Amino acid sequence: MEVRSESNITQARSDKLPLPPAVPKPRVQVWFVRVCSSILVWTCLVQLFAAGELWHSRIFTGLTNQISRFSAPVEPVPLPPPLPPPRNYTSNGILLVSCNGGLNQMRSAICDMVTVARLLNLTLVVPELDKTSFWADPSGFEDIFDVRHFIDSLRDEVRILRRLPKRFSRKYGYQMFEMPPVSWSDEKYYLKQVLPLFSKHKVVHFNRTDTRLANNGLPLSLQWLRCRVNFQGLKFTPQLEALGSKLVRILQQRGPFVALHLRYEMDMLAFSGCTHGCTEEEAEELKKMRYTYPWWREKEIVSEERRAQGLCPLTPEEVALVLKALGFEKNTQIYIAAGEIYGSEHRLSVLREAFPRIVKKEMLLESAELQQFQNHSSQMAALDFMVSVASNTFIPTYDGNMAKVVEGHRRYLGYKKTILLDRKRLVELLDLHHNKTLTWDQFAVTVKEAHERRAGAPTHRRVISDKPKEEDYFYANPQECLCEGTNCHDLFGHRNLTH
Repeated sequence: MEVRSESNITQARSDKLPLPPAVPKPRVQVWFVRVCSSILVWTCLVQLFAAGELWHSRIFTGLTNQISRFSAPVEPVPLPPPLPPPRNYTSNGILLVSCNGGLNQMRSAICDMVTVARLLNLTLVVPELDKTSFWADPSGFEDIFDVRHFIDSLRDEVRILRRLPKRFSRKYGYQMFEMPPVSWSDEKYYLKQVLPLFSKHKVVHFNRTDTRLANNGLPLSLQWLRCRVNFQGLKFTPQLEALGSKLVRILQQRGPFVALHLRYEMDMLAFSGCTHGCTEEEAEELKKMRYTYPWWREKEIVSEERRAQGLCPLTPEEVALVLKALGFEKNTQIYIAAGEIYGSEHRLSVLREAFPRIVKKEMLLESAELQQFQNHSSQMAALDFMVSVASNTFIPTYDGNMAKVVEGHRRYLGYKKTILLDRKRLVELLDLHHNKTLTWDQFAVTVKEAHERRAGAPTHRRVISDKPKEEDYFYANPQECLCEGTNCHDLFGHRNLTH
C-alpha cells in the first residue's frame, strides 16, 4: 500500500526532481502510535468535558442566583420612626444634675429631672451618674443608656445637651450654684423656689436627685412625661440590649422561668442592719461596713426588731420555704437577679436543693461575653433588669428600687405576674412554722391566702400625704399611664385617680 502510493506520487511529479524513496515502517509501530493517539485524544476530551460541566454549573448557578436576586421582590428595610419636631421655647437656663444611688434609683431620678426641666423651660445636660457610692461604678450615662436616642426622642419636650458648654465649666473659673432639691416636692416648689434661681445663675447644679419629685398631686401632663421618659426615652446601649436579649432567649428556650430578685447582698444587709441567719463574725463585719460609710446616717440597728417590722430582705433559706408554700414545683426554672449573694454559694445550698434549676447570668453566658461588663455593677444590673421585666413571674425579696421599677414596667406591659411578698406577715408565719406551732400544710395554706391579691393586678397607689416615704412609689405603679379615659374606671374602679 505505502509503496504503491509513493510510486503514484513519483509519476505525478515527473516534471520535478524525483523524491527519495520512503522507508517502510513496521506494522506494530504504526498501530502503537494510533492507539496512543486515540487514548490521548479521548483523555483530553474527557478532561475538557468535565471542565466544561464545572464552569457551566458555576456560571449557570451564578447567573441563576443573580437573576433570582434581581427578579425576587425586595423587602423594604424598615426606616426608623421620624423624629418629633423639636420644641421651640426660650430656655430659662441650664440644669446640670448628678444622680446618686444604684441604677434604678438613678433611672427614676433621670425621669424626674427631665420632667422638672420641662416644667421650668430649662435646657438639660445629659445627667451625670454616681461614681462614688458603695458600688464605685465608673460607668457614665453613655455606657448604660443610648444617649442619642435619649436626646432625640425627647426633643419635642426638652432641649438636652450632651455636655455642659465649656464657658460654664469649673475649669474655666465658672462658679456654679449647687443645691439638693427638697425631697417629694410638687410643681409649686419648683416654680416658686427653684425657677427664680435661674435669673441669678445661668446654670444650677442639682447635686442630689433621689425622690425629689412627689409621687402624687402633680398635673397629668407631668406624670405622663415621667412615664414617657421611663418607658420610651431610656433605652440601654445596643451592646447591653443584645446581651440581655440573648439571656432572655436562652431562658425562654428552656421553658417558663421565675426571676427572683434575691436582695441578700452585702450592702443591703449592712445598711439595713439585717443579720438574721448570719454568724456573729458576719454580723460584726456588716456592722463595721455600715460605720465605714459616713453618709449612712443610721448606725445602731436592732436586727430582730427590723425583721419583725418586715424591713429586712428574706434569707435564701426563708425564700425556699416561701416558694414551696406558694406552690412552685421543684423543677421550676429560677433566675437569680442579683449581684454576689452574701455568703456565696453555701448560702444558696438550701434554695438550690429545693429548686435545682437555679441559674445566674454567669452560668448562661460565656465569661468573654460578660468581661466588658465586669466591675460595672450598674451595667450588670441592667442585664438583670431586662431579664426580670421579661420573666414569666417576678418575685422580689425586698422592695428596693429595682423591685419597684421592674414592677412598674411589668404593669405597663400588661400587668405581668409580679408576686409582692408581705414580709411582715411572712416573718410571723415562718417563725410559727419554725417552732412547730404551724404544720407545713397550715403554713402553706396561710402563705397562699396572704398573697392572693399581691400578684401585680391593677390597683390604686396608696397615698399618705404627710408621709410620702411610706406611700406607694410612683414608678412602681404609674397608674396615670396605664389606662385611657373610661378604661381607667374598668381597671381601678370608680374611685378618683390622682390629679
